[in-house]
Amino acid sequence: MQGSSLLPGLCFLLSLSGVMAQKTKGTCRPCPQGASCVNATHCTCNHGYISESRQQYFTYPLEICEEITPSETTNSTKELQQVVENIESLLTNKTVWGMEEGRNITATFTSILQKIESVVLETALKTPDQKLQKVQNRTVAVETRVVTDNCSKAVIFNLNAQMNSMDIHCSDVIQGNTQGLSVVAFVSYSSLGNIINATFFEEANETDQVYLNSQVVSAAIGPKRNTPLSQAVSLSFQHVKVKPSIKKVFCVYWKGTKEGGHWSMEGCFLIQANETHSICSCTHLSSFAVLMAFHREEEDPALTVITYVGLSFSLLCLVLAALTFLLCKAIQNTSTLLHLQLSLCLFLAHLLFLTAIDRTKIKVLCTITAGALHYLYLASFVWMLLEGLHLFLTARNLTVVNHSSINRFMKKLMFPVGYGVPAVIVAISAASKPHLYGTPDYCWLHLDQKFIWAFLGPICAIICVNFVFFLLVLWILKRKLSSLNSEVSTIKNIKMLTLKATAQLFILGCSWCLGFLQIGPAAHVMAYLFTIINSLQGFFIFLVYCLLSQQVRKWFGEIIKSKSEPETHTLSSRFGPDSKPSEDK
Repeated sequence: MQGSSLLPGLCFLLSLSGVMAQKTKGTCRPCPQGASCVNATHCTCNHGYISESRQQYFTYPLEICEEITPSETTNSTKELQQVVENIESLLTNKTVWGMEEGRNITATFTSILQKIESVVLETALKTPDQKLQKVQNRTVAVETRVVTDNCSKAVIFNLNAQMNSMDIHCSDVIQGNTQGLSVVAFVSYSSLGNIINATFFEEANETDQVYLNSQVVSAAIGPKRNTPLSQAVSLSFQHVKVKPSIKKVFCVYWKGTKEGGHWSMEGCFLIQANETHSICSCTHLSSFAVLMAFHREEEDPALTVITYVGLSFSLLCLVLAALTFLLCKAIQNTSTLLHLQLSLCLFLAHLLFLTAIDRTKIKVLCTITAGALHYLYLASFVWMLLEGLHLFLTARNLTVVNHSSINRFMKKLMFPVGYGVPAVIVAISAASKPHLYGTPDYCWLHLDQKFIWAFLGPICAIICVNFVFFLLVLWILKRKLSSLNSEVSTIKNIKMLTLKATAQLFILGCSWCLGFLQIGPAAHVMAYLFTIINSLQGFFIFLVYCLLSQQVRKWFGEIIKSKSEPETHTLSSRFGPDSKPSEDK
């Protein structure tokens, strides 16, 4: 995908193409009760359920997801629950993390992780009768497995915490301890990634934009600690953010040092990665995560020039159109009022886009800009919808001389709908997920968590409704044309309405549909067409509603004539019939 500096609409339409492509990869397989499909290939038990095989992801059609009920919670599990609650209190205590000035946060992180692993292992060893324990809350998830007897090298234990999992060989868990107890613990933290992020990864290239894109997990075995493994463990991570344009994937572990610690790739290797999951193999146990470098969208200079030149020209045309709608009394009616509101919203949206779309340094200001763009572009589309509705009502009442009922209806409806509906949508979006306004590169809606649908959903609905209005207008005009006599004025009105209906369908949405076609080999061509057409919307509005209007042309002619008449009068006074021009000698 090229031209990341295009209109914000291009960003969301291109993201939709990725969603559409993902949906075509496969259909969801049937999953047992209490389970959901993952990535259209596997099933996983829902929250509050656990698979009979204790596998997090499975394809076996007869697998059973057992409900975890409070009545099944033993005293040992209650003890582990208390440990997990203490861990949550520890992790959410900001003072522990060295937030005070002068504290070393990496050293604190290393110390706390070691303490958590020790406490979890000790708690599991106290209750060997409870071989498998699984506890989870909003901050941390823990699963432990106690081994009380010998096992063969072929046995592999699978432990799951939240949407992450680990496979470890039984022989490495018992560590040669064939008589006593052994335990393996797997812990997943949902919030540590916000504290220890990719800035502590020293092995990335300076050109890479690296992000932590998984939860932090810890794996430990006991009673012996830090024992080398005979076989590597396999770790499966679910991505926190689904990104289709992954450049690099780094499997890392937290390496404690005298200075504190940092993320390191030593002994960890990537096995497989797709849009939703990464599988890593590590030769030792520690705390692990997945870091990713994403492709930065390379800007196409030609598309950038087209966008800014086209939008600048559109701004000029929108100003001229707005002045025409305000000053030309011959065309001032309900339809002109709709054109004026559409022109104002598009003018403000394009102006804000040109001046502030990439000003991301001040987070609060960028968030406000993204919200304002969201509102203005939504408002533009809602006014387009009202334009389509008014055109349909006008065509339906073509034979009626007095359209006062239509005008009264539209005047009551237009302002509450035109400015109120987008305000409600933006208010709900901002209240639910305010942090998704603004991206690292642009002040626009984030693509994470399908937040772009707060813009995409209403736009798709408006385009479909306007297309229906267009078909209805053509059908009505065809009927009226076949039933009319040869009244010239009526036929002219019908032709003008047909022209407006066609132009309005083009201006009010169909050009945006080119964004859906930016897939495959024609994507680059469609990107150019989309950019050119949408950046010239202001010119189309001025052309159709002003330059092609006979009343507006007559008004322009009168203005030009009135300006030329004083000059003619002055010249005729200066060189009257009794005056003689002087001659140079």
